[in-house]
Amino acid sequence: MMIRGVRGATTVDRNESEEIIARSLELMEDVVSSNHIKAEDVVSVYFTVTNDIDDTFPAKCLRGMDGWTYVPVMCMREIPVTGSLPKCIRVMVTVQTDMEQKQVKHIYHYDAKQLRPDLKS
Repeated sequence: MMIRGVRGATTVDRNESEEIIARSLELMEDVVSSNHIKAEDVVSVYFTVTNDIDDTFPAKCLRGMDGWTYVPVMCMREIPVTGSLPKCIRVMVTVQTDMEQKQVKHIYHYDAKQLRPDLKS
């Protein structure tokens, strides 16, 4: 087994709690299903948000996922780079897995697809 990082990102249209949690949950469900991740294999989950998202923590979405109660989660601010994608939520899931690095499926939704056009999700 190795520890691998699985990346993902999404965007919201509005800085509103419901949408932040819904888009974060949608992203996490896709990351988990695409990579066959089980909560007990997760080392940690880190969410970052751009400065224009502050109505709630995206990590709250994990409360709606069965079995994720004890997974360590943290939310942080993304560095404010001029011209960067606004209203963006990023996630890094570190997981124990037998997958090779090239087998990991990184997931990008909505406007965040432009962050990694080389990865099709």
